[in-house]
Amino acid sequence: MSGSSEIAAWLIKRRLEIERVMEAHLGPAAPKPGAAETEALRRFRSYATSSLRRGVTDEAALDGLRVNERRTTALLAAWCEAAGEVAGPHAQRVDDALQPLFVSFRDALRTSNTGRRKQGPPRAGRRGVMAAIDRICDAFFAVDADSGRIVDANPAAAALLGVARDALIDVEADCFIPSSDRSGWWTQFDAVTEGTEPRRFKASLADKAGSPIPVDCTITLHATRTRKLALVVARPG
Repeated sequence: MSGSSEIAAWLIKRRLEIERVMEAHLGPAAPKPGAAETEALRRFRSYATSSLRRGVTDEAALDGLRVNERRTTALLAAWCEAAGEVAGPHAQRVDDALQPLFVSFRDALRTSNTGRRKQGPPRAGRRGVMAAIDRICDAFFAVDADSGRIVDANPAAAALLGVARDALIDVEADCFIPSSDRSGWWTQFDAVTEGTEPRRFKASLADKAGSPIPVDCTITLHATRTRKLALVVARPG
């Protein structure tokens, strides 16, 4: 692969292989067919190949796209990483070609109104809490009690499950719970949302490959005016 147009042709030819590698890296966090994030990935692939083929950076086509900005950015990064892995000895050349396009598409996503995120910077108190959660060694997940989807996670949770932190956002928590343990987990979620006392119990999570991970858990309810969050702290053991 000596030029941009060659890289563009290679990306088109190896698209399915790149996607298989990405899905292996993400496990249950991989985007599902028909999801908004899947459409965002399709548009990024088109944007990248068109820009490389023409030698000019195109304008990112984001009209009508409604996605979680953090999760989508993590998925775009995972796709670029998978492309480099598939490229083998040409990985650096592919990475050098894709990185500026990734940054350009990500910045367009951030400055558009397509990314679902709260407006304005977080308050100082909230920033302090988030920083403290990021530093703890135990895995932390915030799960929407109504939808069952992961709202946030800390680096320890990402390491435990083997998936990039932001790629976990908006994924159903059930995807990382062994099927045999799901009823027990939801019994605990229901109990904490109906009461106020934290729940402590032993259970299992599943990493991206589906391997069970025994954990000691604590779930605490955090209720706001708009939703209830189950805050999960899980320690392997």
